[in-house]
Amino acid sequence: MLKGCDQALGLTAAMAACTQEWRQQGKVRHELAEMLRQRVFAIACGYADANDAARLADDPIQKLLVGRDAVNGAALASQPTLSRFENAIDAKTLYRMGAALADAVIARHRRRPKGRAKRITIDLDPTDDPTHGAQQLSFFNGHYDTCCHLPVAGFVTFDDESEQYLEA
Repeated sequence: MLKGCDQALGLTAAMAACTQEWRQQGKVRHELAEMLRQRVFAIACGYADANDAARLADDPIQKLLVGRDAVNGAALASQPTLSRFENAIDAKTLYRMGAALADAVIARHRRRPKGRAKRITIDLDPTDDPTHGAQQLSFFNGHYDTCCHLPVAGFVTFDDESEQYLEA
C-alpha cells in the first residue's frame, strides 16, 4: 500500500529529484532515490531510527518497497551509509524538497472533482517530542514544561473537506 501510494503521488521521486549526487561514481552501491525510499518507508513502518537499517537490510518487504527483488536483490543501505546520506542534505536541498511537496499538493488540488476551492486553510501543528539527557537541539519549552524537540507540520485543507494535505 505504501509503495502504491508513493507511485500514485510520486512524492519520493520528486524528493529524490531535488538531491544532487556528490559521491564518487565508482564507489556508489545505493542510488540516492533508493536510500530516500528506504528511510521514508522505514519511518512509515515504525522504524524511526536509522539504527534499524542493519536489521532491515535483507528484509524482503523493505527490499520490495525500495524496488529490489525481495529474495535475490542486494542488501539495502547500512546505517552508516544512511547517516551520511541524511547529513549530506543541505538547506538548499531541503528548500527544494519543500517546494516539491508544495507543488504536489497544488497539483492534487487542480485535479479535485469539486472544482476550485473557495477557502484554503493552512494549519500549523507543533508536535512535542520530549527528550531526556543532553540531546542535541533539544530546548526547554515553557508551554510543555519540558525539554523537547518541537517539529512543526503544515497542513492544507480546502473548503470544508475533512481531508488534510501535508504541505510543510
